[in-house]
Amino acid sequence: MGRAHEVRAASMAKTAAAKSKLNAKWGRAIYVAAKSGVPDPDLNQTLKKEIERAKKEQVSADVIKRAIEKAKGGANESYTPERYEGFGPGNSMWIVDCLTDNHNRTLTAVRTAFNKVGGNLGASGCVTHMFTYQAVFSFEGTNDEEVLEGLLMNDCEVDDIQLEDGIVSVFAPNTEYQKVKDALLSLYPDVNFLEDHTTWIPSSYVKLEDEHDKQKYERFMEMLDDCDDVQNIYHNITTEE
Repeated sequence: MGRAHEVRAASMAKTAAAKSKLNAKWGRAIYVAAKSGVPDPDLNQTLKKEIERAKKEQVSADVIKRAIEKAKGGANESYTPERYEGFGPGNSMWIVDCLTDNHNRTLTAVRTAFNKVGGNLGASGCVTHMFTYQAVFSFEGTNDEEVLEGLLMNDCEVDDIQLEDGIVSVFAPNTEYQKVKDALLSLYPDVNFLEDHTTWIPSSYVKLEDEHDKQKYERFMEMLDDCDDVQNIYHNITTEE
């Protein structure tokens, strides 16, 4: 199994938040995206991307609409993106991305989560240098060489393409996200993306062998999920046998 499997496994292994928390998370992300530019997805690519991601997680159209209307209405809520990095169970590496209106509250919550599982919240950059921020797309297919040729013909920069179990996975620089997506949609108009996002991919993985570490991992994920400020969680723990 390769990197594509690990990315899919990590995505599937994420603890699902309660519906209300999921709506709050995406409502906040869409509001921030709308406030950062024009509150129109046709004119704001960041907003368009967030809406597409929210829909994939089955966030209702009403939640999306309310977040955009809130931004249009001149609401003065101010959220700041914050990133926390550190080491967790089994010396695993973690990146926690947040949107917050209260730095001290968020810092305390994330630090407490690290401490309760025997981890260590580190300085900025202590972990990200061991990850690569990439655009990732995956979809059903049988010919990765054809996909690569099509992307290159569309002048797309591609880092890697893998074919595993009938799934084609495309890895590209995060700056190429929209260009690669547009090219794939042009090449395969009926494509159904299983993955379509930018994400932090670790350069190496660790497997938790100790049962206590496995329990700490589950507890850590639960605590981070319970924090409304946490938007995305990345780590280098593998579930592969």
